[in-house]
Amino acid sequence: MSVLQVDVWRGREDGRFQRFEVPRAESQTVLDVVTYIQRHLEPALAYRFACRVGMCGSCAMTVNGVARWTCRTHVARVARDGRLEIGPLANLPVIRDLATDMREFFDKWARAQGQFAPTATRRDEPARVAPQSPGRAAADAAIECIGCGVCYASCDVVAWNRDYLGPAALNRAWTLVNDVRDGARGARLRAVAAGAGCHACHTHMSCTERCPKRLSPTASIAGLKRATAAALLKGEL
Repeated sequence: MSVLQVDVWRGREDGRFQRFEVPRAESQTVLDVVTYIQRHLEPALAYRFACRVGMCGSCAMTVNGVARWTCRTHVARVARDGRLEIGPLANLPVIRDLATDMREFFDKWARAQGQFAPTATRRDEPARVAPQSPGRAAADAAIECIGCGVCYASCDVVAWNRDYLGPAALNRAWTLVNDVRDGARGARLRAVAAGAGCHACHTHMSCTERCPKRLSPTASIAGLKRATAAALLKGEL
């Protein structure tokens, strides 16, 4: 039986890699490898997963230097000469081993005004948004983000500037800027126009290249740049 040589991050930021030997299996995913290690070799290994089918995003880790969903990444695609290196997501504090602290990631969603601000009550008629309207099309293109953190871990600007809101938070802001039912457009544009907002993006496109949902946070951020510039010219910022 062939085996994988798997180096897994242990500890916190000052930890180290520990090597394990894991049997190869047909259609084996990276999450299968991590689960085998935890169940058979090292019960104290800390990591996250939930759905195992690419819906929750909680199993995201760094695999051979690239942020990925481990449940949807097959070993056959990423193993190099029978070896894997598995670590926690970059740009986030490490709680232990492969589990990161996601608080700053979601705190930045809040800073970007990523919460829907309703303009109607339950007593009002449901809003009708035409599917073919430009705003609906722009929101639809970006709305499937599940907050896995892959784009955030892949972003060079986040690595350089920890105040930067990051691709996911700005992508969320863009969907709400285009939602005609939302009542916080002005506050949201002011939030993302600040120094650590959309204009801090260098358009490296790492977020778009790595997004497992095949979204383009780069396009969303470009939309925010245009929207904030137009709002400034109109005296709205």
